Amino acid sequence: MARSKRTAVPLGIPRVGFVSLGCPKALVDSERILSQLRAEGYAISPSYESAELVVVNTCGFIDSAVAESLDAIGEALAENGRVIVTGCLGAKGDLVRKTHPKVLAVTGPHAADEVMQAVHAHLPRPHDPYSDLVPPQGVRLTPAHYAYLKISEGCNHRCTFCIIPALRGDLASRPIGEVMQEAENLAKAGVKEILVISQDTSAYGVDIKYRTGFWRGRPLKTRMTELVRALCELGGSAGDLWVRLHYVYPYPHVDEVIALMAEGKLLPYLDVPFQHASPRILKLMKRPASGEVNLERIRAWRAICPEITIRSTFIAGFPGETEAEFRLLLDFLQEAELDRVGCFAYSPVEGAKANALPDPVPAELREERRARFMQVQEKISRKRLKRKIGKTLKVLVDSVDDKGAVARSAADAPEIDGVVFIAGGEALKPGDWARVNIERADAHDLWGRLVD
Repeated sequence: MARSKRTAVPLGIPRVGFVSLGCPKALVDSERILSQLRAEGYAISPSYESAELVVVNTCGFIDSAVAESLDAIGEALAENGRVIVTGCLGAKGDLVRKTHPKVLAVTGPHAADEVMQAVHAHLPRPHDPYSDLVPPQGVRLTPAHYAYLKISEGCNHRCTFCIIPALRGDLASRPIGEVMQEAENLAKAGVKEILVISQDTSAYGVDIKYRTGFWRGRPLKTRMTELVRALCELGGSAGDLWVRLHYVYPYPHVDEVIALMAEGKLLPYLDVPFQHASPRILKLMKRPASGEVNLERIRAWRAICPEITIRSTFIAGFPGETEAEFRLLLDFLQEAELDRVGCFAYSPVEGAKANALPDPVPAELREERRARFMQVQEKISRKRLKRKIGKTLKVLVDSVDDKGAVARSAADAPEIDGVVFIAGGEALKPGDWARVNIERADAHDLWGRLVD
């Protein structure tokens, strides 16, 4: 849960509390709503007690997230009493209102306009807002040195384990000029790392047939490769802006951005959700490609850019998964030698078509397979990180205390990957670049010493 930082609130200015749950895409939605609130002159309250109403941005993807969101709404009602609900759980409006009938309003995801309408109805906007109450880069919930950049909403895929299209709709790409202006504002504000996110980053522009937009007075096609090239320009010749790609489906045109990584223009990092390796299970999931095709792509990417870091996620215990198919997944994992991997035991999600598939895997076996999967990956990760011992890496500092600094290398996305612990980095500050000689590694993190 993220809440705004404490600031002094002049008397007479309406105060809104904010609770943000869920994934980075929901975080961006929260940032937009907060930015609009500040632009209109509302103050963001640091507590339930001082707020005149509370907005709760929810997650509704899996059962545990639904429970957390409902609990957060209940807490806000108990502590404040005036609550507006938005986000993915809001798409299940009947559930929210049935559980918490006293909420003031319920909207779905990416619904900033509807949230503002509800706020206006229950807490009238200030009479004379000033345009300089919100900075050009908007209100951010991330640290000052990195930010998420959402380039589209929704998804055209119909994966049987997922209800995102039902919650967020089909793919809707943002205008490329708007995206680039947001990115440019972030860079000018001192952001050192931009994390590109969406439900399907590779499909950017498909829904509008790669329509040509404009940025800095020049035409720019609404397409992933052209977008990434433009984003890389923001770092200047020194390259002091990391652009990191998330949620990239392995379409053939992904090779074009791998070439940019090899040229040193784009961060050599790719987050690709493979999900499984068994052709039959992938078909049941309604996922593109097969394990063999994905192995070929991984080899091709590494041939183009040997330094690339590949992160992925998988599901163990999908309905109908046999022991042989799970072993096939383990074989894929050992052959692919992916750098960063997450695995989830299959969790039935209300409304997902996979729930109706035959031969469900018992919950205990699902969890046992997930644990076996991660044991295999831990050995792979330990082996790959060990290769970095003795190398000097460029890192971005996230935090500093009296024991040293904690940073991330090009291979580490914030909050989901490992970190680099820096001895002798007490004088550094969050957002600083540093060079570190790596001295030790485990299965997740690196330890090193600051290089002058």
